[in-house]
Amino acid sequence: MRTIETTVTFRHPFALAALEATQPAGTYRLVTEEEEIPGLSFVAFRRTAILLHLPALATASAGHQVVSVDPVEWAAVVEADGRH
Repeated sequence: MRTIETTVTFRHPFALAALEATQPAGTYRLVTEEEEIPGLSFVAFRRTAILLHLPALATASAGHQVVSVDPVEWAAVVEADGRH
């Protein structure tokens, strides 16, 4: 198992099915969890979870939430933000 932490910056507000409200534009912390695929002659990993940390990094808030995001929906939201 490995964990990869990155940030993603949205230029526009976005919505996900797992969220109650539209999220504002900003930079968000993203954690991807992967597990090694056994039995191959080379090292390869498969994604097991995408976790989005809320609120955006620059937002002052007493609360913190981690939301599991569907990979297909996530890809569509990131692509849509890039097209605007």
